[in-house]
Amino acid sequence: MKFRDFKYLAAYILPISTIAALYLGAYWSFLTVIVAFGLIPVLEWIMGTDHKNLSEEDVNETNQRLIFDIMLYLNIAWVYGILTYFLFVVNTGNYTGAELTGYILSVGVMLGSNGINVAHELGHKPGKWPRIAARILLLPCLYMHFFIEHNLGHHKNVGTPRDPATSRFGEHLYAFWWRSVTQSWISAWKIESRRIQKKSLGGWHPENKIIQYACWQMAYLIIIAAVSGIFAALICMLTAIVSILLLESINYIEHYGLLRKKGTSGNYEPVQTFHSWNSDHVLGRMILYELTRHSDHHYKSNKKYQILYYADNSPQLPYGYPASMLMAMVPPLWFTIMNPRVLAWADQRTSQH
Repeated sequence: MKFRDFKYLAAYILPISTIAALYLGAYWSFLTVIVAFGLIPVLEWIMGTDHKNLSEEDVNETNQRLIFDIMLYLNIAWVYGILTYFLFVVNTGNYTGAELTGYILSVGVMLGSNGINVAHELGHKPGKWPRIAARILLLPCLYMHFFIEHNLGHHKNVGTPRDPATSRFGEHLYAFWWRSVTQSWISAWKIESRRIQKKSLGGWHPENKIIQYACWQMAYLIIIAAVSGIFAALICMLTAIVSILLLESINYIEHYGLLRKKGTSGNYEPVQTFHSWNSDHVLGRMILYELTRHSDHHYKSNKKYQILYYADNSPQLPYGYPASMLMAMVPPLWFTIMNPRVLAWADQRTSQH
């Protein structure tokens, strides 16, 4: 192993800050939010970007190292350990409304980063155990249908009107949240219904994984309510909502306005590295397990995160993910900065054909 292999330990910054937020309380309860959307954007600006790719020899060597998988699986312990501590803090009742808001936001941001994002990476891996681990991480986020829709829907339909997670040109973030959340669930239901209908089973058959996931998520909340009370279960629902909105905000900035061309046959062109926004900001790459090299991820979704590469033709976000999400929360600002980039991208594509 090489020292650089451990750079992805930076992904544990948010879990550690969440533990500190829960322990310190008061205004520190917002610590993870401050770190994610205050400190990290500043550090990304200072550290800048790095477009270097691994050599072919390093790719072959790095691809085989178990340490990269182990760092992903350790997030299960982080997520469930923090949730347990969170419930303990909630059960003490010794907090103000402002503190509780900070706790919910901090835990929710951690769930989005170290829960859904890591589940996303594990869900692309072949084999039984990575996919089980992905579902375990999606459970407290109450977003288990993401496993189906993302892999079988989003990656197939990205950059087309068929994809709920592709944000439209001129669509603001808040409209996108509603459309993506609702239509992604509907899409997952349709995908799963088609699967079980091939077995001559009805859409409401117990083998339907969407129904199974709904039952598991209900059981999760019932267990929390039984052990810690209904209020604690409601609080966990709020943290899940925060994690979902974080994910959908990432979807928004990753695909805003980028569309695949439709051929005369009615089929869309294959997904290429210029169909997703990329961000090579060093710190964001480490904290989000290279999710920010999103162009290559969509080009070859079975690639492990540690060997994703930078492509010269991939459109680049002007800022890292956290700063871009903050910018998206102010639609006029987002449109002012990003719309000219989308139009320039479209002009460049037109000139190439």
